[in-house]
Amino acid sequence: MTDKREILKLLRERVHADLAVMNAAQRTVVEGATHEENKPENDKDTRALEQSYLARGQALRVVELQNELGQLKALELRAFTAQTAIALGALVTIDDGKELVRYFIAPAGGGLRVTVEGVEVRVVTPQSPIARALLGKREGDDLELRTPQGVTECSIAGVV
Repeated sequence: MTDKREILKLLRERVHADLAVMNAAQRTVVEGATHEENKPENDKDTRALEQSYLARGQALRVVELQNELGQLKALELRAFTAQTAIALGALVTIDDGKELVRYFIAPAGGGLRVTVEGVEVRVVTPQSPIARALLGKREGDDLELRTPQGVTECSIAGVV
């Protein structure tokens, strides 16, 4: 079975890398917004104002990524059994009759996909419709997953 520690490590690395990129981009935009060449030439020139809006948006994204990284660092992994209700930190295998799909329920990083030991794992957060459908269920339970592609009838084939 796929190692949850490795999934969490890869997830933390991805968010950390995204944070580094966003920090650099944000610094560049702030420098541009305050650069002497961006001073308004007249009352219709909004370059500096537009740069400041962009800098603010990027600063907010930096804070979000810092929070996400903190949540991922604080996540303590635990073992799940067939009788344990699915919760944060669970690696869930879903069987939709066509394929097995693995979801890792994490506090952050939703939408990311990581590959461990040749197996793709999709990261979902408790706010996502998929995680909400899984939380509290147990191995062997049947459920309907609502995705942009439609409703899928499936069963929980495994939880670790």
